[in-house]
Amino acid sequence: MSVPKQRTVSREITLEGVGLHSGASCSLTFRAGEPGTGVQFRRTDLAGSPQIPADLAHVRATELGTTLGAGEATVMTVEHVLAALAALEIDNAVLDVSGPEVPILDGSFQTYVAALGDARPVEQAVDARVVTVSEPVAVSGKDGQSYVATRGDGLRVSASIDFGHAAIGRQFGSFAVGREVFREALAPARTFGFAADAEPLRARGLARGASLENTVVLDENGVMNPPLRFQDEFLRHKVGDLVGDLALLGARIHAHVVAERPSHKGNITLAKAIDSSARQTSRVPVLDTAQIMKFLPHRYPMLLVDRITEIEEGKRIVGIKNVTINEPFFQGHYPGHPIMPGVLIVEAMAQVGGLLLMKELGDAGDKVVYFMTMDNVKFRRPVVPGDTLVFELEVLQLRRGVCKMRGEGRVEGKVAAEAEFMASIVDK
Repeated sequence: MSVPKQRTVSREITLEGVGLHSGASCSLTFRAGEPGTGVQFRRTDLAGSPQIPADLAHVRATELGTTLGAGEATVMTVEHVLAALAALEIDNAVLDVSGPEVPILDGSFQTYVAALGDARPVEQAVDARVVTVSEPVAVSGKDGQSYVATRGDGLRVSASIDFGHAAIGRQFGSFAVGREVFREALAPARTFGFAADAEPLRARGLARGASLENTVVLDENGVMNPPLRFQDEFLRHKVGDLVGDLALLGARIHAHVVAERPSHKGNITLAKAIDSSARQTSRVPVLDTAQIMKFLPHRYPMLLVDRITEIEEGKRIVGIKNVTINEPFFQGHYPGHPIMPGVLIVEAMAQVGGLLLMKELGDAGDKVVYFMTMDNVKFRRPVVPGDTLVFELEVLQLRRGVCKMRGEGRVEGKVAAEAEFMASIVDK
């Protein structure tokens, strides 16, 4: 089967409206993106027009919407426009946003879909990135929330929601998310909320732009602004949100996703788990242990990187540490209850980060990477024998032999540790 080509837009289109949560007037302009650059938001209202990549590494928040951020710049409620881009298979685009949030429009996905059609998508001479789920991936959350992703031809989403309100109740649906199915069956479905929550949310700075024109609102008597566009419009909107959040994988997805009570937080957790699984099963090593030892001075028992699976020179790196019961530190940490010391998790992450500077090292025999600072170190879950730690680090700044980077270590898609580092390349 031939590999599909990447796509972008061939003409600019601008949409205007208000942000659902900020209530601020804003505009969104679709512009063509270069092959391989993915989707990038650009805050044109801020000095320097900072860009925010639409990927999992830049997710900042998932309460009542998905927020992305890079540095001090953020953009809220990105899931609707990302769902439209993903459904129409538009891989590369620059989205100029004139405020902190994209416009909510009528609360559905359909205006974005129509605008992108008017923007005349065109193919580019580069193969599209495709993530195929080959082994089952499962994640779960609170209150009966769960997801399972299995092998699929294209993307299919089968989802259930369950709300106590009589107008919603329990709903189930299954959708093969192709261009036409999304346009006809999912795009018109609007976001929804409850009248009783309006004032508490606004007091917290949320839902300030919500209205009966852009949100299906429910009170004790039912739907305040009928008619519904579908009997199960609530479910269909949740499925659309899931498509938008999964788009942060930066790839076209071949999987059947079964979701019980999906939420933005759960969607992102699933996307990270799929990403981790895909990296482990489909990536051949960029660097194996023998090659790693040419650049790192560490040796047993302090060499804590087994292989490097991805490198984007000067930008990001992905490395793996397989944690086995034979690790010497398990003898004393702790007998009968083995847990990998947090300081060694951070050390392994730092070693992966050091390999990101291979080009700057030049002749590895004459240079060495010293780590100067470690900030915002957080441990999220224990690491035990049998775990596979997947480290991903991105460069925040690289100047005159000094590099600032941020990293995460994940086990089965869940963050085990995160930290920021400052490193310096010095002569031995």
